[in-house]
Amino acid sequence: MFAMRLSTPHTPLEPVTLPDPEPGPGEIRVRIGACGVCRTDLHVVDGDLTHPALPIIPGHEIVGRIDRIGSGVTGLSMGQRVGIPWLGHTCGHCWFCEHEAENLCDHPIFTGYTRNGGYATMTVADARYAFPLGDEGDDVSLAPLLCAGLIGWRSLVKAGDAQKVGLYGFGAAAHIIAQVLRYQKREVYAFTRDGDTRTQDFARSLGARWAGGSGEVPPEPLDAAIIFAPAGPLVPAALKAVRKGGRVVCAGIHMSEIPAFSYDSLWEEREIVSVANLTRQDGLDFLALAPKIGIQVKTTTYALKDANQALDDLRHGRFEGAAVLVP
Repeated sequence: MFAMRLSTPHTPLEPVTLPDPEPGPGEIRVRIGACGVCRTDLHVVDGDLTHPALPIIPGHEIVGRIDRIGSGVTGLSMGQRVGIPWLGHTCGHCWFCEHEAENLCDHPIFTGYTRNGGYATMTVADARYAFPLGDEGDDVSLAPLLCAGLIGWRSLVKAGDAQKVGLYGFGAAAHIIAQVLRYQKREVYAFTRDGDTRTQDFARSLGARWAGGSGEVPPEPLDAAIIFAPAGPLVPAALKAVRKGGRVVCAGIHMSEIPAFSYDSLWEEREIVSVANLTRQDGLDFLALAPKIGIQVKTTTYALKDANQALDDLRHGRFEGAAVLVP
């Protein structure tokens, strides 16, 4: 198989040809049709997430079809299209797994970080963490749903029943969740890089009631804010934007240092919570809802061999929506 592999953080991915992987017990092999490029991949490549299982093939927004099935797998069939997310395996016996919090498992395995992922022509996955996708929609449009969509969904669940929701960092996840919010008849307030009128116009085209720079104050207090951008200074900014009793949800796996802020910003029962990974139930719930909403994912496609360019374009915000690699 062909893959783009990371040998050392802070260096470009290397094109490699490897033997085709074989699935073990409880595993499936998937021939990849598309793999989204997530900011978490960038954190792995740039060394923000430490201790990857090097050398590693990144990528965890994988869509493809099963072409080999290991022993003991039930409920999946040859040729079936599936999606493979970031959380690739859990132990099943720690306290968190036994209390319906498998996203916090003490012994997890992560796709594209501690096991090979989707920047390749094929991959092997734990069958328990492969979501059937059906035949509706194309692989490229579905791929970003496997992380941008799923983490966005979990972040929205953590935000509760907030009606006025601010989205900081209007990229892959935010442009998907904005459509979910509008479907649920909630109000969207989009925050972008200061002066980024192109992305602000994009947010308005998806139904945002207001769009402005991350340093601006929204026209009215928010019930909740979700921070998708990995910028710590957005936390105190979001706290100032939410009403009394409001909640700020930090959706990223990595964030820069959060600067000191006055207790007055947190007082009056405002909350800060974080989101970690996802549960299989999150995946089932969101992937069942997405077709009903008719989510339109804005994508920029790249050939698999151009993965380094896709990552650099993501790093510098050169596209709207999501980047997707196609083998």
